[in-house]
Amino acid sequence: MRRGFDLSIEKLLILIVPLLAVLIIASYFMVTGGETYIVPTATTTTEITLPEFITPTAESPEVKQSATIRVPAVDNEGNGVVTNLKVDIMPGEGRVLVNINQLLFWVDTQYSIQSAKIVAQNVTGMDLSGLDIVYTIETNASVIEGPSAGAALTVATVAALENKTINESVMITGTISRGGLVGPVGGIVTKATAAKDIGAELFIVPGGQAVIVYYEPQRECQRIGPITYCTTDYVEQRLAVSEEADIEVEEVFTINEALKYFLI
Repeated sequence: MRRGFDLSIEKLLILIVPLLAVLIIASYFMVTGGETYIVPTATTTTEITLPEFITPTAESPEVKQSATIRVPAVDNEGNGVVTNLKVDIMPGEGRVLVNINQLLFWVDTQYSIQSAKIVAQNVTGMDLSGLDIVYTIETNASVIEGPSAGAALTVATVAALENKTINESVMITGTISRGGLVGPVGGIVTKATAAKDIGAELFIVPGGQAVIVYYEPQRECQRIGPITYCTTDYVEQRLAVSEEADIEVEEVFTINEALKYFLI
């Protein structure tokens, strides 16, 4: 009986000792990412520090080609302004990247940028899967919003891809569709005036917008006895942008028509 009891103790020790060892080792590793804890034990104090996670960095790829275009816009106070838009082409993964420093970024601006890339790819016939396109608004960034810069975005993208220079005496306003059509925008006269003020000689507008048509109310009243009758008629008025802004104006319906004025 004595020997049987001794065997049971030995077996019990064989099971308990490894378990205690595991618990002791585990106590030394009670830490969380990047922080240090002091873990007390019966005989000593052990300090354990985990390494911080470091995001690997690499040198930015060199810009392969670039183009800059001046873009007319209307600020929040209704004044015409002009800002620079730069497009850089570099080796990459087919991404569209936007430097949004100071940029009030609207959803329709994102759509215009994506459309500009698609149209530029169709126009040039280039495979862009191995290139990244970076768009940077250099000055007065907060006024570049909405779709009205779409045509300018596309012109600059094509120029950068083909490594061509943009004629700085020409400026454009207009939306861009994914089929390459240049669409109407507002503030034509204000933008044309801003273009003229910084030295532009030719202003490109969407088809049908070289002449602004608006209706001016004309009210006539006549008195019949004790009652005054008034009627309001709306008379069509036509305003030539070239005369109002004192700059040459040309209409385009497609981006291919616009590119003929820009690329050198």
